[in-house]
Amino acid sequence: MRARSRRLTALLVALGLVGGTGVAPGSSAEHRTTAPTAADTTTVFYRLPSGWPVANVHYQPRNGPWTAVPGERMEPAACAGWVRKTVSLGEATGLVAVFNNGSGTWDNNNGRNYSLGTGDVTVAAGVTGVGDPCGSGPDPDPGPTNNAEVYYSTKTRNWTAVRIHYQPTGGTWTAVPGVVMEQVCPDWARASIDLGQATSLKAAFNNGSGQWDNNNGADYAVGLGRSTVKDGVVTAAAADPCGPPAPQDTVAPSVPAGLRAEASGLTVSLTWTASTDNVAVAGYEITRAGGALGTVVRNTGTVGFADGPLTANTTYTYSLKAYDAAGNKSGPGASVAVTTGDAPPAPPGGTPLGGDPREDSIYFVMTARFNDGVTANNRGGSQHVRSGNAANNDPMFRGDFQGLIDKLDYIKGLGFSAVWITPVVLNRSDYDFHGYHGWDFYRVDPRLETPGATYQDLIDTAHAKGLKIYQDVVYNHSSRWGAKGLFQAKVFGVRDDQWSWYYDQPVRGFEYDGLTIDPNTGKSYYNGDLWSTTEPTGNTCVDWGKPTRHTSPEGYRIYSCQWPSPTSGMFPAQLYHRCWIGNWEGEDSRSCWLHEDLADFDTENPIVQKYLIDAYNRFIDMGVDGFRVDTAVHIPRVTWNRRFLPAIQQHATAKFGGKGRDFFVFGEVAAFVNDKWNRGSVNHSAQFFTWEERREYSADDATASLEQYTYEQGMGTGGQPTSRNAFLDGNAYHAPDHSKSSGMNIIDMRMHMNFGDANNAFWNAKDSDDSTNDATYNVTYVDSHDFGPNKSSVRYAGGTDAWAENMSLMWTFRGIPTLYYGSEVEFQAGKPIDCGPTCPLATTGRAYYGDHLAGSVTASDYGVVSSASGAVATTLQKPLVKHVQRLNQIRRAVPALQKGQYSTEGVSGGMAFKRRYTSGSVDSFALVAVSGSATFSGVPNGTYRDAVTGDTRVVTGGTLTASPGGRGNARVYVLDLPGNPAPGKVGVDGPYLR
Repeated sequence: MRARSRRLTALLVALGLVGGTGVAPGSSAEHRTTAPTAADTTTVFYRLPSGWPVANVHYQPRNGPWTAVPGERMEPAACAGWVRKTVSLGEATGLVAVFNNGSGTWDNNNGRNYSLGTGDVTVAAGVTGVGDPCGSGPDPDPGPTNNAEVYYSTKTRNWTAVRIHYQPTGGTWTAVPGVVMEQVCPDWARASIDLGQATSLKAAFNNGSGQWDNNNGADYAVGLGRSTVKDGVVTAAAADPCGPPAPQDTVAPSVPAGLRAEASGLTVSLTWTASTDNVAVAGYEITRAGGALGTVVRNTGTVGFADGPLTANTTYTYSLKAYDAAGNKSGPGASVAVTTGDAPPAPPGGTPLGGDPREDSIYFVMTARFNDGVTANNRGGSQHVRSGNAANNDPMFRGDFQGLIDKLDYIKGLGFSAVWITPVVLNRSDYDFHGYHGWDFYRVDPRLETPGATYQDLIDTAHAKGLKIYQDVVYNHSSRWGAKGLFQAKVFGVRDDQWSWYYDQPVRGFEYDGLTIDPNTGKSYYNGDLWSTTEPTGNTCVDWGKPTRHTSPEGYRIYSCQWPSPTSGMFPAQLYHRCWIGNWEGEDSRSCWLHEDLADFDTENPIVQKYLIDAYNRFIDMGVDGFRVDTAVHIPRVTWNRRFLPAIQQHATAKFGGKGRDFFVFGEVAAFVNDKWNRGSVNHSAQFFTWEERREYSADDATASLEQYTYEQGMGTGGQPTSRNAFLDGNAYHAPDHSKSSGMNIIDMRMHMNFGDANNAFWNAKDSDDSTNDATYNVTYVDSHDFGPNKSSVRYAGGTDAWAENMSLMWTFRGIPTLYYGSEVEFQAGKPIDCGPTCPLATTGRAYYGDHLAGSVTASDYGVVSSASGAVATTLQKPLVKHVQRLNQIRRAVPALQKGQYSTEGVSGGMAFKRRYTSGSVDSFALVAVSGSATFSGVPNGTYRDAVTGDTRVVTGGTLTASPGGRGNARVYVLDLPGNPAPGKVGVDGPYLR
């Protein structure tokens, strides 16, 4: 489980924010200037139209009541053709007026009414002005003034009174709390504002009693004419919300004709003749029947559609309907059937190296952050600027396969023989460099590949150097938008002024791949396929497209179904779970969402199982040597044991025979506790996943998972199986019994949790080994891309001596030692491991490492560098580099340290133990002491040689005392045995092993 602070985007975080009510916006500089006091009266001068002997003015002081029809009679002015009327305004800052001749003829400015200010104003032939036309004042006809009619919805806030506090562009703010708005109809208040020559205004609203809606501090931008403000959304050129409803479009488009389908391999191209509509055709609904997924509905806004990839040699039937923006839908046109072709030939693939995984040590890299081989595939994503990465010229996708290929000799030169890399499938989220937001599980992410440096090239090159590739895989969840070819989520469907910056205009024929640039926007993180202008057919998301009470940090209104949620109904229950985890040690943690950007697969569904099995079989075919399984604990063990693990084992064996049987699977079963069983919950404890099932369950996997959970919880911790596979019988090795093994091995989370102190890690690890099927296969590490010891959120910062001691223990004790990239130079020690896009990657434990690797390096053997130049040569001189090189050399020379069982029987001292491995002609026995002195009693007599110093001891009385004499130092006394002489001193003295 990765550190869950990696938020794809702040917009997702905003789902938890409630916008709206706040304090008065009078504290900012732009609000401190008060408006001048409004005049008490307006004198209206009106030029009589031809044929009008008299005129009445029917008016409304702003936010006040209208006069009674037909209004008040105007009196002759001091010059011919003009009449006048002085109007009392009270607190209003102007009025709205219309005129009539008293006999039914009206002048209402062509239905818009006249918006008039204070003082002397004029209306002549539809044009407003200021001044007295009969005196010597200002020009009575300086040109028209602008008006904004603002309607504010009171329903959500349940306000009984509303005031508008506003500032015309270039003008001053009204005095707080602003001008009273008229409640003109239920749920709506109105204000008519004279803007003079301004063309827009800023506004905030309040209830006159201290509650404000200031658009989360951003204020509202309102233009000319009629606008509505409802639930944080400004709608320009709006219909009168208090007027009669607009006529509805009830006419459906014509039935689309001429549907044609043509298959090319696994892709089907659809064409048809466009439909017609009395207004406009908004799009087409395509229904596909056939194949493993059954009936699937797609939508497109254009004529023509490409569907795929589909299943080979399968007949699909397509039908088509047209729809308009009002939701009217045509009947279906004639359906057509088409049969797909053969699947494309599989790539040549590679061959795994095979061999016992315990012979290896593992170097763990985040590919996108390790080393940059080609800059052309670097991508910063939507959070590039916000994260601070742009300022550092440090795009999240920076490292690539070429960069890793270029530094495989560095990894081999450290002494490692296996490389664990983060997931390689095409990801899709706002911050997805880590690889755990899978979108297309059948495609390698193009941001990692370049010509000549594909994933296959990496695998083949690594194998040629004797390095295995362990691929990180995710079965538990997809990206927050679903998984291509299984289910792809649509969002709220209102690409309005607020969200047009975020949701791209769809581009016909353009497909997201994380790398290719959208021709319209210049962005690589294209999302035009994630939104729909109309509610998708078959939509199950509740309140689709309706505004919520929540806003983004920018103040934009968030809509229902805009963001993924398991409880909204957006994801189909057949393919995805629909709940949040409530109890992390409960059954729901195996069948609910971890996080809003990790859409939880229904892994008990056969369709989902096939999708994932087929996807990962393709990578097995490429020759990867094993899988590190992400979030394994969040899938029921019975599902692993009945479906996924057999599929891996059977496919690898069928493809590669004996080398396939060596395919190594190790799972992340995150249990951040120091006890043997995770808070007493066996179903959520790491060692539980190493065992096969002990009884039969129902054939249905969903039912079986519940039955298994209940059964095993009922058996309790005392009823779980035990094992002697990791332990010696005295001094003798015995053949391990793997007959009850599930085939999944585990990351040693308990040891990891306690590596703040090596001695503590040692004793805690030993305590769990009798409940693990075979702990000699445990993968051990100090810290990772998720946590440091004790669930620390920073990279390990215990100091160089502590690091050396931890390494000495990991490389000599049972299990497979693993090092997170850069730890060999204490890279980013003490820095936060991950903070998502809230800080630059350069300040975290996931910083770019390539600067330490610049230059050239050649390894002549594991742990042996024959040449190096540039920055990497300096890196290779670091004390922990020298330490890990020698540890790897010693471990490779002593089979007991790789695959041996262990015992502490007859051993005094702290971190001390004896290990033995016997198989065929190989017999290796070693006595190990780390940091402190230890005495070994009851051991076989004979000649022992220390692999660290070369010291030779002849034991005649069954006792040997070892004295490493320093933190991080160690003694590894290996017994000379027939046909298996001790290697003696291995390597040269270093800063710790000496």
